[in-house]
Amino acid sequence: MATMLTVRLDAELERDLELLCEKSGQSRSDFVRHALRRQIRQAEFAALRSELMPYAEAQGWVTDEDVFRDVS
Repeated sequence: MATMLTVRLDAELERDLELLCEKSGQSRSDFVRHALRRQIRQAEFAALRSELMPYAEAQGWVTDEDVFRDVS
């Protein structure tokens, strides 16, 4: 079952949302759902990365290039 969420937007954010929805052909609800999913995934990734960084650093992996060098 879907849940309804009410969110207050200031005038500028509402205008930006309307313009993006018009350009993309998406409804406001679809656009916000997509943005929320993306934000949740980014937050999950950041948390996982923070958790794993000590292990990576112990292997000498400090940058993405370090990982690519050893994995490739």
